[in-house]
This record gives sequence, C-alpha cells and structure tokens, in this order.
Amino acid sequence: MADKNSATFKLTTPSDREIVLTRVFEAPRRLLFKAYTDPDFIPQWWGPRGFTTSVDKMRVTPGGVWRFVQRRPDGNDYAFNGVYRGIVPPDWLAYTFEFESMPGHLLLETVTFEDQDGKTKVTANALFDTVKDRDGMLNSGMEKGAAESWDRLAELFPIMA
Repeated sequence: MADKNSATFKLTTPSDREIVLTRVFEAPRRLLFKAYTDPDFIPQWWGPRGFTTSVDKMRVTPGGVWRFVQRRPDGNDYAFNGVYRGIVPPDWLAYTFEFESMPGHLLLETVTFEDQDGKTKVTANALFDTVKDRDGMLNSGMEKGAAESWDRLAELFPIMA
C-alpha cells in the first residue's frame, strides 16, 4: 500500500559525509516520536515491505542501547545496533547506527520532529565518518528501503491514534 504522502519524501546529500531524509506526515508530532521510541511499534514499520523486524534491545535513554534484527523473505537475518546519544521528547533524538555485518562503520543519526499545523515534518540526518561509508550506504538501496519504511510508518497512525 503506497501512502499518499510518499511524494513528500526527499533524500539530499548536503555534504560529502551526510544523507538527509525528510518527509511530511499527516500525524501529530507526539505519534511520530512514539513510533520511533516505543519498542512495540518498531516492528510494525522499521524496514522495507516483506521484511520482519524484531526488537532485541531498546532502552531509549542517553547511553541506552538498541538492537533490531531484520529478517528478509529468504530467511536471512541482518542486525543493526547503536547507542542513544540524546533524547528531547517530542522534538528530537540522536543515536549511533551500525550494520553488524560491517562492524566499525558507525554513523550518527539525528531525527527531528517539527510540528506543521497538525502535520509533522521528520528530518533524519545521518552523519558518516567517511565519504566511502556515506557512498556505500547510498549504493546499498537504502533510499528505497527508507521510503518504504516511512510509507509503513504513515500507515500506522490510524492504528496508533
């Protein structure tokens, strides 16, 4: 199911070590923040369609760790982890992100939630250690996966409300 707001999804590369994703959601900021910080909601939207995601760890406090395991339709598992660096509900959160199959390639992601007359603009800024890491992420198909994840996220709001 494609969301009517998917046209607002945008990927930019403002520097050689950054990827910035933005999208406007037809939902209040508190629900977007909750979807990002409640382990009951992560499996319902995090990852491309056809994949399943389980939350292995998720302690949403500065210094708290998270770990999600994604299962592809072919049965292969992929794990991702990080550490929360800062949380200001419902304005923003920041955390590290590491794909466990490529250890040592961390990025820092900061997600902001901006109220826009009952809608919410979400901006996810990923800062990579190197240009090579940023380009590797761009070439991995992450844009399609992120767009699908955010489509799935938009579909949650009638359920969450």
